Formats: sequence, structure tokens, C-alpha cells
Amino acid sequence: MGLLGPVPSLAPLLARPDIRRGGALAQVASASVPTGFPQLDAELPGGGWPTGSLIELLPQHEGIGELRLLGSALARLSREGRRLVWIAPPYLPYAPALDAAGISLDQVLIVKTRSPRDTLWAAEQALVSGACGAVLVWSGKARYIELRRLQIAAEGTTTLAAVFRPPQAAVESSPAALRLALATAAGGLAVSFLKRRGAALARPIVVNLPPPHAVDRALFAASGTRNIPVPV
Repeated sequence: MGLLGPVPSLAPLLARPDIRRGGALAQVASASVPTGFPQLDAELPGGGWPTGSLIELLPQHEGIGELRLLGSALARLSREGRRLVWIAPPYLPYAPALDAAGISLDQVLIVKTRSPRDTLWAAEQALVSGACGAVLVWSGKARYIELRRLQIAAEGTTTLAAVFRPPQAAVESSPAALRLALATAAGGLAVSFLKRRGAALARPIVVNLPPPHAVDRALFAASGTRNIPVPV
């Protein structure tokens, strides 16, 4: 006991989700969704894809495997009867590929928009509603303030909110709680952590993705237009 009385315990303070120890992953305020890849879960605060915050995915190119990376989580959410909203996807999602990935087609809602502004407005409304299990947004020209609105809209929900942006956006500031750059790697997908709530991770994680649906792969390879299925 000190001269001024007993020293209060730091345990309650350190248990707060907004405070973390140096070198440790942050705690999360809402439940995470397992990615289906144990090595990736081990590096994510909460042990999976965070909900109630914005995830930013920056694939090296479209169709590199960004949807297969989310596939297990989307399948889980759809089995729980939760709506999966796709906003302005660059390609038309291919039903057989989604079904092969275990994603319930009854829970998939595709929103087509006319402009980047409409895309971000639709995403914000979907998040604010709190009625969606996942909101996937394709918006390459989003500004910081617009992404900030999506981050705020996601807070307090149990929604998996992911925005897909081009790799060039990696040099820009972002309010997203999690930012991942995706690139090809020998036999898998290299996932580099640009930002996460916790200690920095210098090395990428190589994830072995399930093979794309055979029909989807053939159609994707045979077409040079954007009016083709999204590779899952």
C-alpha cells in the first residue's frame, strides 16, 4: 500500500477494446466472421473478418481471387439467413459459381448504380439499415471523406463491410480499420497487411484459395468484355 492508498489495478483499463498492448492485436467490439483460412484468422483482430467496421481490399487486378478470399464468410452469413448486398460489381455475378461456393442465391442482392456517387450512397444506406450480413462495394474513386462515411455507417452494426479499390489506392490515406493488398503468389494469394488494428505485420501471408468454379473459369478466360461473371 502506498502513502496515498492502494494502487488501482490496470486490468479493467487494459481490457477495454480501444486500448491495446504494444505488439498485440486489438480487441474487437463486435463478433468477427471466420475467413476459412486459419493462417489469416490468426493475424486478424478477433480471429476473422471484422464486422462493424470498414474493410478495404486492394487486388493487384480484378478476379485475382478477392471473392474466393471472402467466399467462406459469405457462405456462412448466407446460411444464417443474412442478406449479401453487392453494389456496383464490375462483372455480373455467376449463379453456378456462387452456389458452388456454398452461397445461398436467395440471400444475394445486386445493386446497379449509374455513378460513383450513387454507389457510395447505396452502400451507406445499406450499412445504416443494419439489415445486411455483408455489403460489398466496388468504388475505385472514393475519397477519404466518402470512405469515412462508410466507416461511420458500419459502426455499431454486425455487418461485414468491404470496399474494393485499385492497388494504386494503397498510397492514399484511408479510415478503413483493415486494409489488405492482394497479389499472386506461387500456389496461392499473397495477402499484405497495409493496416490493421494492432501491431504491424511486415510479411505477407500466402493463402491457398479453393479453385474457381470450372465453368466460371472458362467463361472468364473466354471473354474480353466486362459483361461477364465475377470470378469467385
